[in-house]
Amino acid sequence: MNPSRGPSDPGGATRREALRRALLAAAGLAAADRPSLAALADDFDAPTRAPAPDLASVPAAARAKSVIQVFLWGGMSHNDTWDPKPDAGYDYMGEFAGVIDTKVPGLRINQLFPRLAAEADKFSMIRSMTHGNNGHETAAYLMQTGHAPGERLAYPSVGAVFSMFKGRDYKGIVPPYVVLTSAAGRFSEEGFLGPRYKPFATGGDPNAPRFEVEGVIARGIDDGRQEARRVLLDGLDTMGRAMAGNAELEAAREAKARADELILGKGKEVFDLSKEKADLRDRYGRHTFGQECLVARRLVESGVPYVAINYPGGWDTHSNHFATMRRQCPQLDQGLAALLADLHDRRLLETTLVWCSGEFGRGPKVDWEPPWNGGRNHHGAVFSVLVAGGGFRGGHVVGESDGKAEEVRDRPVYPVDLLGSIYRLAGIDATARLPHPEGLEARVLPAASEGVKAAGLLAEIM
Repeated sequence: MNPSRGPSDPGGATRREALRRALLAAAGLAAADRPSLAALADDFDAPTRAPAPDLASVPAAARAKSVIQVFLWGGMSHNDTWDPKPDAGYDYMGEFAGVIDTKVPGLRINQLFPRLAAEADKFSMIRSMTHGNNGHETAAYLMQTGHAPGERLAYPSVGAVFSMFKGRDYKGIVPPYVVLTSAAGRFSEEGFLGPRYKPFATGGDPNAPRFEVEGVIARGIDDGRQEARRVLLDGLDTMGRAMAGNAELEAAREAKARADELILGKGKEVFDLSKEKADLRDRYGRHTFGQECLVARRLVESGVPYVAINYPGGWDTHSNHFATMRRQCPQLDQGLAALLADLHDRRLLETTLVWCSGEFGRGPKVDWEPPWNGGRNHHGAVFSVLVAGGGFRGGHVVGESDGKAEEVRDRPVYPVDLLGSIYRLAGIDATARLPHPEGLEARVLPAASEGVKAAGLLAEIM
């Protein structure tokens, strides 16, 4: 094992390294000095509430082939969205006392989410997510690794774990772990697995006239010019011709062909939203988040195992809270509802797991004092998570918060419960050992013997 490159992945290292070289070579005349390209090359009724059965009764066969994670970084208010408490009064509900019924009898959400209300049979709502951590970085780490922050090991995110386990059999052109459009920057997603498992962040804006995916779409250079440069580069490859038959050069040539396919062929087409009908694009919403959701669908349709959407704009609403919510909630509602409906219509929801959450919720009681003047602060004691597809049943509510959404009233759900359920539905053994570059003991999720809080997998909706 080479610690500088992270753990080995039989069958993958040679291809990735060759692809790295080929990417740099293929794009050398166009944008070889672009950091993003280098990174790409390098890092290659009432809703039912059933008691949770014993975990042993849950089948372990993989049902989720791909995952789409919508990360609401900053922490979205649960009171103002998916766990409203209209009887709690103005100090808790502020400007958002209105709630609406959903397609699922007994499940009511904030009136800012009418489209999701119409798709409520496709998702389940966890209203008792909890970890008690109120720090952005530490809570984001906890929600996406399942491990307690502050340990000596920096664990990989769920996306990086998927990239390692699912990437072994993945044959696609696009990297197996994609982030739209930029990393949240709260922690290093690849952790000790190393840069090979770092997500490919697309950059650009899918709602722009041209979605300039970094490392794939070169700004200011059209496809014809890029193809001409490729042909020119091939013509200058005198060493390759002189050493025809050399095994290493043949491997590099094969990888270069794959890189060309990513830059100029089918790989690029995955990001080309012009191939979608205009009315479908309208349904997702002509805004960045809506079009990110559409790109995510295209990515899982092409077989990418893990796609994360870091919500553009953030939800850290200490101040200007209600104005931000009025602007962002309708976009979240439109994009997420369209994604669930589109996946369902294409029969992809059966094999695509969708989960949407921030690192925590926000303070149930509005902070009216200066300088916040009507803001909400961090709140990790209880918040909401939406899960759908990939083996999760829709139309259910898991757990319950108290009358003001301040604490868990029933069926706590901890990060290891949520992530453990996701891993199980994907056929990933959450007890499996991870390859640490120094040989240290490390597993996908912590064991009960490590003192981690757990209340059981989400077996009631699996």
